Amino acid sequence: MSSLRIALTKLWTRDSSILLGGFFVTVILIIYIWWPLAVEYLAYVDWNGAWWRYIDWLLLDIFGFMSIIIISRANLKTDLLIIFVGICGGLVIESWGTQTNLWHYYTAERPPLWIIPAWPIASLSIDRITRALNYGVRRLLSSNRSLETSDSVFKILYWLTFASFLSLMLVFVAPTFDKSFTWLSLGLCILLILTPTDHRFALLTFIAGSGLGYYLELWGTTRECWIYYTHQTPPLFAVLAHGMAAVAFWRAGLMLKIAWGRFGFSKPQQVSSELEPNINFIKK
Repeated sequence: MSSLRIALTKLWTRDSSILLGGFFVTVILIIYIWWPLAVEYLAYVDWNGAWWRYIDWLLLDIFGFMSIIIISRANLKTDLLIIFVGICGGLVIESWGTQTNLWHYYTAERPPLWIIPAWPIASLSIDRITRALNYGVRRLLSSNRSLETSDSVFKILYWLTFASFLSLMLVFVAPTFDKSFTWLSLGLCILLILTPTDHRFALLTFIAGSGLGYYLELWGTTRECWIYYTHQTPPLFAVLAHGMAAVAFWRAGLMLKIAWGRFGFSKPQQVSSELEPNINFIKK
């Protein structure tokens, strides 16, 4: 019992309650402000019959998973930055997609403001998943003698993964090559891919973002909350784009930390120690 309490103490930090409370307040505000949408959604449930057959269990599973995972090892000093970047980045991405007609929401808003809070919540979830994956990889590498080989493998996987994504992106967004917004998005993705700060952590972030993105896109497209011009449910690009967005948000957070330190708001040595995951964590 004592070991369980120790584990819970490590996962449930002082800031976990604040973060969880803020999460539920955000959800309640969305329901209150956009109450007609909530009423329309609940109207599909036959409350006089077998109501459990009409409940959106996939949405509840996603909601429950993110509720639990975002509170693990919560730290408002870093999480507030993730939330800020997620809001700004989500607004930019949704504006790009809806303005170029790559995807449409059933409300015909371009973009709908009610979807923006989902981005920082997803960003917090991806951050937790990535850190868990990174921890597992570190433990695995700690018992591996060929450390140099493992670094080379991650670099190869990085370039193969992101080169494939970029190729897929070029094909998917080809109908919008006449839009300046698309060229800005392509340029940003190319810049991020060609300037990796940590091949392993970037790859794990991409995997975590794509994994969560699959279930988010599966829910949204099968429920016709949003639909892509290809009418796929969901398209592969949309799933992987969540991974690319997660990498972009992570890199944006690093740059903001650097800028924050250079303006003298924090000590440079503290900023640098928090920015990059330590690749050489195992002594050769």
